[in-house]
Amino acid sequence: MDVKIKTALISVSDKSGVVDFAKKLSKLGVKIISTGGTAKKLSKAGLDVVGIESVTGFPEMMDGRVKTLHPKIHGALLGLRNKNEHKAAMKKHNIEPIDLICVNLYPFEQTIAKPDCTLAEAIENIDIGGPSMLRSAAKNHKFVMVVTQPDQYDKVIEEMEKNNGAVGEEMRSSCARIAFSLTASYDAAIAKYLNARANVEYPEKVSIALSKAASLRYGENPHQSAAFYKLPSSGETSISGGTLLEGGIGISFNNLLDTNAAFELVKEFAEPAAVVVKHLNPCGCAIDEDICVAYRKAYEGDVVSAFGSIIALNRKVDVELAQTIMESYSRFGKALGAGGFFSEVIIAPEFDKDAVEIIRTLKAWGGRVRLMETGPIDKAKIDCGEFDVRCVIGGLLLQKRDLVGWEPDALTYPTKARPTNSQLEDLKVAWLVAKHTKSNTIVLVKNKKVLGVGAGQMNRIESGLIAFKHAGDESNGCAMASDAFFPFPDNVENAAKAGVTAIAQPGGSKKDDEVIAAADKHGIAMVFTGKRHFKH
Repeated sequence: MDVKIKTALISVSDKSGVVDFAKKLSKLGVKIISTGGTAKKLSKAGLDVVGIESVTGFPEMMDGRVKTLHPKIHGALLGLRNKNEHKAAMKKHNIEPIDLICVNLYPFEQTIAKPDCTLAEAIENIDIGGPSMLRSAAKNHKFVMVVTQPDQYDKVIEEMEKNNGAVGEEMRSSCARIAFSLTASYDAAIAKYLNARANVEYPEKVSIALSKAASLRYGENPHQSAAFYKLPSSGETSISGGTLLEGGIGISFNNLLDTNAAFELVKEFAEPAAVVVKHLNPCGCAIDEDICVAYRKAYEGDVVSAFGSIIALNRKVDVELAQTIMESYSRFGKALGAGGFFSEVIIAPEFDKDAVEIIRTLKAWGGRVRLMETGPIDKAKIDCGEFDVRCVIGGLLLQKRDLVGWEPDALTYPTKARPTNSQLEDLKVAWLVAKHTKSNTIVLVKNKKVLGVGAGQMNRIESGLIAFKHAGDESNGCAMASDAFFPFPDNVENAAKAGVTAIAQPGGSKKDDEVIAAADKHGIAMVFTGKRHFKH
């Protein structure tokens, strides 16, 4: 069933495009009702506007808090045009039907994002009349068209022009669905803010407001569909706020997971750092005063696994760095046994224009690689209130994010040998990489370069053996980190055989004394971090 649009109510906070939309409605013979600042803007543009007070018989009052909460508005939206009782009630109370509303809400999220926002300001930006009208119109979308965002304006006008001023059922239904999503998201943002103000970590009910950012080609596997949704911006530098530069091919579900894993690790370092990730685990990581050297060391950590990997950098990609990345195989990898090299995604705070040109043209695969630019990394803008969410069938597990990094002041030194300053630097890198690697994990580092990673094994001994095997002879003199304590001294014994000279681990095992004794026997310096970094 088509609905002829005769009367429209327009009341918007985001006024972009609204004048042009109202003019086109007016040209189609639609009567315009409006409120407050919207009415002033439309009148100033020369439109004939009926003020809301002329409809309700009451002036806007209480600083605009009360203007549309009136039976003559909600009766006009909720009345069923095909039900005699409703039509009689509307006639009796002189209620004129409203066929279209164009409403968006007070900018609550933009307001609370301001550093100096007060509670009073936040409360005043909680819209009441707007959501009420949207819900009324959306409930009665069989007879009412509800418009909530500027990108709908042209579609509505186009349909009305094709359909003699009417809007079809499919469009009304679609826009009603979007309206309910908007009000749900809006209420979720308010609840999150008030819970945070009250220091309620885990409220009785949790609504997570997400906005669709992109449809993805498929999920982890081709038979699974997928899409990417974003939380409201927190200001934290992340992949969700990143921008894909022109060129490349569409980013995938797995690309986004891996890119997030790589970028969250590279954010840990203040020094120039490079990370290479494959299937959510770091296969390379290094820091150096020179970002190009850091990248080379990270790539050389595992040239085989780096094929088809994600590269994350915490410095700008300039021409020299772009050339270094694109020539990884010919300059470094071929001699180390790599079969070839390409990257799925390169993520960095910034890309020079000339660097992008080099990436796109120097190698054939450069035209396909996704380049994501995030802007400067500001560690002061970490969103500590954001949940780490894991799905189980029928529910969600919520926890606080693991934001513990390398804490020098929290370290204890249980062994006779104390680590040197250079060993502490290597232990820092190993510990941070272990934090971002699937448990159980063992990470080996020397000269601030990852040599071997044992990840995701069912026992820690196996993880160590994998890391030692990969590092080979290079492990002699290296530092080692374990994401959790050693239940037995066997890992220390294996580490000694591989030439490990310093170990970082949480401590806290019932057999810590035996583990420490094994380290002392082999002259290994051990530090206890006091924190565990399980990552399931």
